[in-house]
Amino acid sequence: MLETEFYPEGHRLNAPENLAAISSPAALSEAQRAGRILESRALMCDGAHNLIVDLGCMRGLIPREEGALGIKEGSVRDIAILSRVNRPVSFMVRDFIRDESGRTTALLSRRAAQERCMRQYIDGLVPGDVIPARVTHLEPFGVFADIGCGIPALLPIDSISVSRIGHPRERFLPGMDIKVIVKDRDRGRINLSHKELLGTWAQNAGRFQAGETVGGVIRSIESYGVFVELAPNLAGLAESRENIFPGQQASVFIKSVLPGRMKVKLIIIETFDSEPRRPRPPEYFFEGGHMDEFLYSPPESEKVIKTVF
Repeated sequence: MLETEFYPEGHRLNAPENLAAISSPAALSEAQRAGRILESRALMCDGAHNLIVDLGCMRGLIPREEGALGIKEGSVRDIAILSRVNRPVSFMVRDFIRDESGRTTALLSRRAAQERCMRQYIDGLVPGDVIPARVTHLEPFGVFADIGCGIPALLPIDSISVSRIGHPRERFLPGMDIKVIVKDRDRGRINLSHKELLGTWAQNAGRFQAGETVGGVIRSIESYGVFVELAPNLAGLAESRENIFPGQQASVFIKSVLPGRMKVKLIIIETFDSEPRRPRPPEYFFEGGHMDEFLYSPPESEKVIKTVF
């Protein structure tokens, strides 16, 4: 992945340098002078949609218009602020004010942290860059992920894995740290991909051998057979049988692995219903910081499946 100081919100929260910077009024003042990005947890959102932040040594206040990029302009809804309650927020210290009782409050700006992140990091990203992200919420059409200081990007459902899924919750949980690839930009917003990091057909098929019986998930039932997911980037084909349904767990016997035809032939031994499994962190095959292209299909195959960034 690319080296960066602009991580998704939550990464700084318990870092020693962050904890030291919010430990005292003097340390907060020094962080203001140095222009540092800090993090703490938002305790509540008041009736005017200002975020109240726990700084330990004093209370912090992020005014509504400083709560996120686009709030002031009206291009982002206030849910971007409301959804941060009880979660970490990035900010820069702008000022200190005292009330009539002498209590000091730090005026903070999440917007300023995001503007700096955009200018110094996100604006420089190009298609093919591999970056860290944190899943924020799931929709039927895809995943919204924080790619730095709370700035969101979209990972469409068809870019999550080669094996098709019914909903992103089958792969991810909110708060999960993942790696993603910058796919393109659409009107200034970055779109992401993920499947290219999960390995080629050959890398995935190399983990299975003919004669083994392994676990899988029924993904789709077609007129010519049943697709069974063996790994997020690998599915095999089995003959149809009665009383099976997409989403069921299955035990399958591997008849053959055919790189030239890019096929894994299976026999379904048994299927069964079970409670949805908690998604596990993805296993990545690609460890670099940039990918120009991804060739999924093996050299022996006449069919070429490639992503060019």
